Amino acid sequence: MKRSRPKFMAEFKAKVAVAVVKGDRPLAVTNCLNFGNPYKPEVYYLFAECVRGMGEACRVFETPVTGGNVSFYNEDAERAVYPTPVIGMVGLIDNVAHITTQWFKNEGDMIVLVGENQEDLGGSEYLKTIHNLVTGDAPYLDLEKERRVGKFVLDAIRKGLVNSAHDVSDGGLAVCLAECCITNPDRLFGCKINLKSAMRPDALWFGEAQSRVVVSLPAENYTQLVKLASQYNVGIATLGEVTAGVFEFADYGSLDPAELKERYYSCLPKLMERSA
Repeated sequence: MKRSRPKFMAEFKAKVAVAVVKGDRPLAVTNCLNFGNPYKPEVYYLFAECVRGMGEACRVFETPVTGGNVSFYNEDAERAVYPTPVIGMVGLIDNVAHITTQWFKNEGDMIVLVGENQEDLGGSEYLKTIHNLVTGDAPYLDLEKERRVGKFVLDAIRKGLVNSAHDVSDGGLAVCLAECCITNPDRLFGCKINLKSAMRPDALWFGEAQSRVVVSLPAENYTQLVKLASQYNVGIATLGEVTAGVFEFADYGSLDPAELKERYYSCLPKLMERSA
């Protein structure tokens, strides 16, 4: 697989991951592909790689394309839009009891990472937001590994082993954990994260390495989860536990979940006010 193609499979993979962590079995996709002037060789190349990448992913995940559209010439005299494939996915939930949400449910639940962290910051929100850089290749995506991770998480959900599941995507692991704490509509949670790593901290917490899911579960289910992970040849690692207090990182300090929630949900209105 060419290294460039995962740039255009990231959106596809994200929709598969979202479907799986909600308890869906992915069935099919549609798409909208947005690019600049296709008569420019670099734009046509990006478009062709996008189509090839989506085709490769569809074959691995066995999700046919039911339809879609292409939008070209999205540019002005000075610049074009970023190559933007948008994927819509339909999935099937066989039993409403399998519907799974991303937020933590119970104080004391274990927090477990499915998949492995990788030191990869290319194309990340962190680089754009903190350093104003849109650079680097997208994180490498192993489609077969992604497929195993998805099947494992779906099986764990159907076996009733986990209370929540959330894919690690935009913003990386730190943002994923924060969303697990603050998006519960009924109450705020915190978490105590004890993850130790020799990886550089910004890559560890904000890198967007693929094929990762954060789940929470009762401690008594952990042994079963380990056995299931072994069956699917998927790596898992304990991150910490759900708390009722602060959002705490080992060796990196702590944050107030209430402040995180306020910033998370007021960000867009404040940006709109600023631009008005």
